[in-house]
Amino acid sequence: MPLLAFDTLPPSARVWVFGSLRPLDDSEAARLLAETDRFLEKWNAHGHPLYSGREWRNDRFLTIAVDQSTAGASGCSIDGLYRSLRALEKVLGTELLAGGHVFYRTPTAAGDEIRAVTRQEFIAQAAEGRVNQDTTVFDLSVETLGDWRERFETPARASWHASLVR
Repeated sequence: MPLLAFDTLPPSARVWVFGSLRPLDDSEAARLLAETDRFLEKWNAHGHPLYSGREWRNDRFLTIAVDQSTAGASGCSIDGLYRSLRALEKVLGTELLAGGHVFYRTPTAAGDEIRAVTRQEFIAQAAEGRVNQDTTVFDLSVETLGDWRERFETPARASWHASLVR
């Protein structure tokens, strides 16, 4: 099944967002996307092709979307996606499936930088006043493409991150 253009998928499409713990350079990103495309072109659930697309953002975030109106991703098909990405982690020397991390923007002398820290580190930074309710965060927990479009990158106060920066 050929890949669909990400921006043509409906707001109801299911999404999975993966954040690299470090930015990928152009050659690493090209490898990640080529391997992801190969996987998605053959991705199916119980013999039914999955209509899917992907997006790469900010040298860190891979979003996979599936239009479930024709066939939904099953546990086995999702496991296959995770196995594929786990294998790429080793090749790229980064983690894409690491849970418990907070991704956020922080100003630097060279401009905004995206950082990944553990939840505990984010809470500690909030206590020190280095991050707050206005800090831009990335919500990797969004489940639909509509939500991804509306609130993937948002102020902490507008996401679950608000509870970390009281």
